[in-house]
Amino acid sequence: MKYPKEYLDEIKNRLKVSTVVSKTVSLKKRGKEFVGLSPFKNEKTPSFTVNDEKEFYHCFATSEHGNIFDFMMKTQNLKFGEAVKNLAQLAGMQPYIFTKQDEEREKKWNEYKSIFSLYVEFYHNELLKNEDYSIARDYLKNRSLGKDEVKKFKIGYIEKNPNFFEKLKKDYSEQTLVETGLFYLDEKKKIYVERFRGRLIFPINNISGQPIALGGRIIENLDYLAKYINSPETNFFKKGSNLYNLDLARKLSNKIDHIYLVEGYMDVVGLSKNGIDNVVANLGTSLTNKQILTLNQFFDDIIICFDGDDSGYKAAVRAAENSIKELKPEKQISFLFLPDKEDPDSYVNKNGKANFADFTKNSKLSIHQFIFSHYKKQTKNNPSSMAIFEKKLRGIANTIKDDFIKKYVLEYFLEKINDLTPHSNQNNKRFYSKKTKSLESTKKLFKESQSLTGVELKEFSLLYLVINNLDLLQANIHLIENIKLFTEFNRKIFEMIIEKLKSSVQITIQDLELDNQLNEKINKFAPIKHILKNQSKDDQKTIELLEDISRDLMNYDLEFRIQELESKFSVDMSETTFNELKELKKKQNLN
Repeated sequence: MKYPKEYLDEIKNRLKVSTVVSKTVSLKKRGKEFVGLSPFKNEKTPSFTVNDEKEFYHCFATSEHGNIFDFMMKTQNLKFGEAVKNLAQLAGMQPYIFTKQDEEREKKWNEYKSIFSLYVEFYHNELLKNEDYSIARDYLKNRSLGKDEVKKFKIGYIEKNPNFFEKLKKDYSEQTLVETGLFYLDEKKKIYVERFRGRLIFPINNISGQPIALGGRIIENLDYLAKYINSPETNFFKKGSNLYNLDLARKLSNKIDHIYLVEGYMDVVGLSKNGIDNVVANLGTSLTNKQILTLNQFFDDIIICFDGDDSGYKAAVRAAENSIKELKPEKQISFLFLPDKEDPDSYVNKNGKANFADFTKNSKLSIHQFIFSHYKKQTKNNPSSMAIFEKKLRGIANTIKDDFIKKYVLEYFLEKINDLTPHSNQNNKRFYSKKTKSLESTKKLFKESQSLTGVELKEFSLLYLVINNLDLLQANIHLIENIKLFTEFNRKIFEMIIEKLKSSVQITIQDLELDNQLNEKINKFAPIKHILKNQSKDDQKTIELLEDISRDLMNYDLEFRIQELESKFSVDMSETTFNELKELKKKQNLN
């Protein structure tokens, strides 16, 4: 069976060619393209090019040419199905499994798309051409929006007493129409009602540009109605996984490295009208990890620009605490706060594109600066308040998934606290001195560690904990004896340590007879040591960290076995393989 075209297009839309190729080829930017040494031939002068805009790679030395699927198949000797699975995983998508349920889902998806396309097209044309819709056109005119913006974003208007449901009912079942979220049953009148009646509608497209949901705004001042409403979540639309205007904004990522994240549809449209097209909006919910990860696929700097009122500020705090978890060394997350009572739409309409760019450059705050500033405002100058302040910041820093960024952010927080309380921290002066040097060494360490895999770093953390807690683990050998390591050298060292711990004789570090270079490597690259730095020794904390590492390594094992079974299933399509796969995925979810 063939993969649906939409599924393959979704993978291509989510992944730049350079993102995939750079996993195996060192690329350098040259104009609109990237260049590197050919993976198909030994060479000293680069002849291999990647063009993200045209979505292909080309090797001038061998004439090899293709897209991301071709690259995976040719460089890793994979079949097409295996390449699709690997790339889908890299794009953060669920693997496609060919079952009757999937066929049924594909059929429903095609109906869903068709209904939304008809709906959006109909009401868009009505707004443009229907003379009775002058009230909606006047509203847009008062917001400084004209026909160009209406056409670009396919904005529509739904009258107060529409009857499009009756037209669609001729081709689709009532159940299918209700499942789109466009209609609901009025239980009293026993009629189907259009959810967005009396509103301007803004189509929310998926990454491929197909409408999958709507945002609606009233154009009259009616206190009993919400100003904005969104489509309810459906089988094909999840608010936390989508962003308004991403389908258009992502196409700019080859030219622009930053993206504005705003609150509302009108902000996106208003900025676009003023020549700022690298902008998306979240959909009336708190910013999610999935939305941050999606933006990171395309842009290096996410600038969160919410309204300059109290609710906008509170939304920014929630966004900061949630999105800092996904911060990476090569990515930035910043915050831009507009003057009071301004939103991005109103500000750029008054001041223009150039002023907005200057305001961004001079006023944006990095995410850790904003978080520190926010909680500092709530702090009083007494020991209890400062203790709560530090505890909160440490907690936020510890949620960061990347160990190197976690170390840097924690150092930043602690140094800033030290500046606030210089007398109480005199005994810790050595710890806080020369942070610039510490940061430089962190950057150097990051570069050196890029050659190591995530599994190796996790294994180094395990070995670091074991070597530094021999007494505890000799008495609790059950905590570690069944942990599986993947790197052969690390595994042999770990097995040797386990054997020695199982003896009845008390073991010291000297008894392990570890090679000095190995010991130095473990101490240098074990990310866990940055978490434990300056913390008092706590057996319960050590056991919790061991359990976390054990769980992570178990998940690596499960992931590897799942990939093996998925490859096997793509060939044999057997029920036994499928059931094994389901069981492993259940275990993975439990972990």
